Amino acid sequence: MVTGPGPADLTTPERVRAARELADSLGIDVVVVTPGSDLRYLCGYHAHAMERLTALAVPRRGEPLLVVPRLEAPMVQASPAGGLGLDVLAWDETDDPFALLAQAVSARLGGAPARVAVGSRTWAEHALGVQRAMPGAVLELAGPVVDRLRMVKTAAEVAELAAAGAAIDRVHAGMGQWLRVGRTEAAVGADIAAAILAEGHVGVDFTIVGSGPNGASPHHELSSRVVQAGDLVVVDIGGSTPTGYRSDCTRTYVVGGSADAEVQEWYAVLQASQAAATAAVRPGVSAEHVDAVAREVITGAGWGEHFIHRTGHGIGLDTHETPYIVSGNEVTLEPGMAFSVEPGIYLAGRHGARIEDIVVCTEDGVQILNNGPRELVELPG
Repeated sequence: MVTGPGPADLTTPERVRAARELADSLGIDVVVVTPGSDLRYLCGYHAHAMERLTALAVPRRGEPLLVVPRLEAPMVQASPAGGLGLDVLAWDETDDPFALLAQAVSARLGGAPARVAVGSRTWAEHALGVQRAMPGAVLELAGPVVDRLRMVKTAAEVAELAAAGAAIDRVHAGMGQWLRVGRTEAAVGADIAAAILAEGHVGVDFTIVGSGPNGASPHHELSSRVVQAGDLVVVDIGGSTPTGYRSDCTRTYVVGGSADAEVQEWYAVLQASQAAATAAVRPGVSAEHVDAVAREVITGAGWGEHFIHRTGHGIGLDTHETPYIVSGNEVTLEPGMAFSVEPGIYLAGRHGARIEDIVVCTEDGVQILNNGPRELVELPG
């Protein structure tokens, strides 16, 4: 049920300490996170979510504690969390783990908590269990604490994302081996998934192969459609590395033919949009500014109604995390923030295209983590 850490799980005691200090500054009495990327980020314990409660509690006063089923306690000690000196509270099958959690938190705070923040992807049954055990508390999301910490990557985290990006670039570079006329999207996707693993990933998160009219659906699922000569094909792929960091890169191909004049016209607009948005990344600008730059290029050329999604999303231990590059997000970019830049143009019932790179805001601009060609790549049939 639990996978071990990679060669360098990139966890430090400072993360828990930083979470406590930030929670305290916000007036949050305790942060509670359950299995998922928040738990892995804060303490290095990578457990699958299940009905038995596993939860890290970080109170604003007193030492943090990790509540785990007794049968899984040895796995905690074998994980990076075992070296952090956490107070591990193991519970038996007939115990009420939520009551144990509440008692331990109250003992540290010197009274019942008034504000309890839970991870945004905590299962509802666990969040409600916490609320029942702490009936006087206001339950809220832990995003202002955990998301704030996770948004700004360390140099080690950027290196992990760069390695993941280089691996997925190598998969795109081999696309001509699999993406051919006469093959189904599902068959192409299976070969891509195998290549992602062969390039060092330990998990495949998604393989989008949107051929012809399916390319106009940004989150298209693999289908039995057969690739036709002259099809535009949107290939959006990504996975996870041994340390949990993610890749995500989209390129668009034309298979067994050449793009017509109209496609070449609007694809050039898409290239210009993606390049302009990437160049706009620097400390001090807002996330929504980058989105606006991408959108202005496409709208100015008359294709704005066909750009139907945000320009990007943060990436790290989750493929989609903060910051989101979208109108209305006034978050100011800082060095270390990593996210996608991926404008698209989609003509319903006909075809579509998207160009996506992962980028990192640096002290003086932007670092691009995907470096494959961004032009419309022609593949032989």
